[in-house]
Amino acid sequence: MQRRLNREASSLDELKKLAEAAGYTVVAKMEQFREPDARYQIGAGKVEELAALVEETDAEKLIFDNPLKSVQSYNLAKATGVEAIDRFKLILEIFTKRATTVEAKLQIQLATLRYELAHAKARVRLAKLQEQPGFMGLGAYEADVYQDAVKRQVHTIQRKLEQIREKRFLHRERRAALGFFTISLAGYTNAGKSSLFNALTEETTLVDKALFTTLSTTTRLVEISKRKFLLTDTVGFIDRLPIRLIEAFHSTLEETIYSDLILLVLDISEPLEKIEKKNGICLETIERIGASGIPVITVLNKIDVLSEKERAEKLEALKAKTQNPILLSALYRTNLEVLKREILKKLEDYVEASFSVPLTTETMPFLSWVHEKANVQKVTFMSDSVHVVFEANPLFTEKVRKRVEELDGKFGPIRNLQ
Repeated sequence: MQRRLNREASSLDELKKLAEAAGYTVVAKMEQFREPDARYQIGAGKVEELAALVEETDAEKLIFDNPLKSVQSYNLAKATGVEAIDRFKLILEIFTKRATTVEAKLQIQLATLRYELAHAKARVRLAKLQEQPGFMGLGAYEADVYQDAVKRQVHTIQRKLEQIREKRFLHRERRAALGFFTISLAGYTNAGKSSLFNALTEETTLVDKALFTTLSTTTRLVEISKRKFLLTDTVGFIDRLPIRLIEAFHSTLEETIYSDLILLVLDISEPLEKIEKKNGICLETIERIGASGIPVITVLNKIDVLSEKERAEKLEALKAKTQNPILLSALYRTNLEVLKREILKKLEDYVEASFSVPLTTETMPFLSWVHEKANVQKVTFMSDSVHVVFEANPLFTEKVRKRVEELDGKFGPIRNLQ
């Protein structure tokens, strides 16, 4: 069910996909063009139609695209005999079903409890009036007692998430110390991020046509032209992603904030208007989480379902509205090498450097470390020393310089490769 104004676009198709992702079978759809009603969100006459439709279809739940106040959910349940939930609660249900890690489960609990906290007084008051679907089980709770209980749970979960966040910070620090650039996959949910992750890492993480397959971050080491990067897959974006969910998933979304490059994945097989809208939503979300200053490559995925002409026309139309667009099929690896070259170009502040160090017991472990973390071009052994030419990013190059100095060696000139 959606109530909207004439100038607003319909979101019923996406709501249907969300409902199916949560495990529901959609038996009917309805919408109304009008200003919001204080009692029901929709008009009283439409509520009567809705009640008749519920009876006719044996529906077990009403799902609204519009946000519902507690009193509106209560009144709708009373009028129709079934629970009424809104888009936010539906997304929470999906997240709850798909959460697999401790962190994701805690984040969802936090978002749920914050929602409960915001509606606590109204829910307790309404639960006392008369039991309705969705308003049962609160017993004789007083509002302040209920709120205090929820607040205690919120604080407990926040402490646990802070511990996980600190651990994540330490992992990032360790990765930075190793000199790796990090790349984050971002994009609208179901655009093919996990498929692209699998293509770049040659792994097999879960790929599903349902929305929000990925809720937890997955990070793997990838190698492109002998240069190593860390690639992270993150939770998908969606239109009107509730601020409570952004807040709850802050530690997960932080992986995007601290990356060196964002691969923004869009589904180019969709209508042009929808692609442009989703691109705008993704860029807005990136800005909301504080990652707007990071370079972006826009991956226009799923070209395998389009003709050459359709690809060219859509690419031309999107050039001015997307950042560094690249046509690609993650499923069939089409243009994957083109993407890899673009990644290198964006992170191409690699430099060439050289050094000489005396041959001691510490030399071979040091050389192994350089070989593992850099692109070694040449190694020349002499009677009492070794000379090495390598390529690496400036951060790692400085680490090598410091170690060379500690080993009483000589560090040669640095040359930009661009």
